[in-house]
Amino acid sequence: MPPIPGSGLAKGLAVTLRTMTKRSHTAQYPDVQPELPPRSRGVIGLFEENCTVCMLCARECPDWCIYIDSHKETVPAPAPGGRERSRNVLDRFAIDFALCMYCGICIEVCPFDALFWSPEFEYAETDIRELTHERDKLREWMWTVPAPPALDPAAEEPKEVAAARKAVEKAEVAAAAAAAAAAAAAAAAAAEAEPNPDTPAPAPEGDA
Repeated sequence: MPPIPGSGLAKGLAVTLRTMTKRSHTAQYPDVQPELPPRSRGVIGLFEENCTVCMLCARECPDWCIYIDSHKETVPAPAPGGRERSRNVLDRFAIDFALCMYCGICIEVCPFDALFWSPEFEYAETDIRELTHERDKLREWMWTVPAPPALDPAAEEPKEVAAARKAVEKAEVAAAAAAAAAAAAAAAAAAEAEPNPDTPAPAPEGDA
């Protein structure tokens, strides 16, 4: 059946009329903060302790808006005769939010969970050059990152958690076995040190 002429216009006017008859709602921002979804993409927070300066986020960024500087330090050998090791030390981690397009690739490719989305969005500046935020500011935003959602009770236990739990249980069993062996050895030593009542006491040296 061919469409009735003017039906599209009638549908559009119906939508307009429904909207006109609804009561408008004005968000009282900034007096009332909006309720943002938990996965809102506001800014990127940096958890500096997890960063190994692998440069993966900077290489994968399509806008090249991540700037990282580092230097190498020599770590002494943990034991005599061991080899010294070198590690990267983070000197600068900055993100230019004037270039960032909030794609989230840097967060997804980070292998050590050093970058997180924060719902913080009030960081406007009057000068575009002030939108390049250094690691101190990125670390402040880290504390606004919401907690991860709870796991599904019916879901399988994560492999990392299961491996860690098994390692702890194995260590507890080994510690209990070592404590039992130490207690048995101490009891045996105490038993050997006690005099045997069946053994006659030695005679005094002056008696003939």
